[in-house]
Amino acid sequence: MASDQEFDDQSDEEESGVRDGRRRTMTSRPKDRGQARWEEAANRNWELQEGADGSIEGVLGGLEEASKRKRYYSWNWCGRLGLLLKDTTPLQRGIIRHTLLVFDISSAMNEKDLRPTRHLLTINYTIMFVREFFEQNPISQLGILGMREGLAIRVSDMSGNPNDHIAALKLLRATEPKGNPSLQNALDMARAALYHTPSHGTREVVVVLGALLSSDPGDIHDTIKVCVRDRIRVRIIGLAARMHICAEICRKTNGGDESYYSVAVDEVDYRQQLMSITTPPVLRATDTEAQKQNQAALLMMGFPSRIVEEKPTLCACHGNLTRGGYLCSRCKAKVCNLPATCPTCDLTLILSTHLARSYHHLFPLRNWVEVPWSRARQKGSTQCFGCLSSFPAVPAQYDGGNGGEHGKARARTKRAEGASESSRYECETCGSHFCIDCDVTCHEVLHNCPGCQSRGHVGGEEGAVVGG
Repeated sequence: MASDQEFDDQSDEEESGVRDGRRRTMTSRPKDRGQARWEEAANRNWELQEGADGSIEGVLGGLEEASKRKRYYSWNWCGRLGLLLKDTTPLQRGIIRHTLLVFDISSAMNEKDLRPTRHLLTINYTIMFVREFFEQNPISQLGILGMREGLAIRVSDMSGNPNDHIAALKLLRATEPKGNPSLQNALDMARAALYHTPSHGTREVVVVLGALLSSDPGDIHDTIKVCVRDRIRVRIIGLAARMHICAEICRKTNGGDESYYSVAVDEVDYRQQLMSITTPPVLRATDTEAQKQNQAALLMMGFPSRIVEEKPTLCACHGNLTRGGYLCSRCKAKVCNLPATCPTCDLTLILSTHLARSYHHLFPLRNWVEVPWSRARQKGSTQCFGCLSSFPAVPAQYDGGNGGEHGKARARTKRAEGASESSRYECETCGSHFCIDCDVTCHEVLHNCPGCQSRGHVGGEEGAVVGG
């Protein structure tokens, strides 16, 4: 029979082992753990370094330019915000998209951590998202669903008309969020709406989730398997905290990629994540079945012209009396707006401008590089090629010698912040210099370089793709 002293010795050994284990566990943790996204996004104004003349005007100007360029910077989805330029590699993308937006209307959306409330901010951002979605994807279809009281409700049907979606969203402002959301019911309704869509387009579901739970009637893993079988991609934006089931849904429906699940840090981060969905997704090379079905396949489309009638006639899409519209190229049925699908013969009806607006996703405009003072002096640029605004004069101390090396060092520092020290940005194809406002406008709106267009330049990669 063991004595009390033996028990005391054994308990002391166990406690020391636990302490050693805890000590080993603590020492085994990596000390170079990366910072959280909210830590890296914080502004450290006390770290600003003044210039040689004692002024911080140049540094503040660089921060302003960096914030402007950040709008078309890409997000590093590995848990931190990286100031990386957008990937402009020409890739095969699904420009014909069938997307369902599902947002939370549960009681969790009454929280005021996002002003004025999560619910009202989501509706406002969704209206902006609808406009931007059809601006970037004019030949795509969009539908909106909601999650409320454990059910999935239909806000607007699949349509290519943004006015229908915006009108339905404005009516939801007076709706009070109630109950709990149900991811399973939302995915089931979304899958039922996307199941009959053509195989040449993408099937996407975007979920905005504000709650930390999901009230599901059955096994959600069975629903995930069905979504994977039907090639439905799910992307989730969280407003509270990360959930394991959300990460699993995104990982399984996107070929093992968990970057399609993210949590918004603040209002600005929320808006940027929502607007990033307007870019068409890249078609995965692992989807061999879809590639075999769509290999060398042609999609028939009609390009009707607008007509104006003396007497109103019924349209085939809504059954309303209208004096104008578009006649189907195949069956001559009249539709109100384009793009649309003919209700009579199911022919896709679009305008040539719709294809032109979707083309820039396949061949995006290359990123322009920051221009150091030495390069600015070599080119002799004094004004922006686009808007003809004046550039800052090149200081004399950056003309060769040690001054040129000092200018290169400063340029490297500015490039790390995303701004050019000379306030010039150069197109590497044509060599033209632009200001920050023209840089943002050309990449976000025009999607073309004025210098390349006026001088007839074609990029090496783009030219190879087009010629091939």
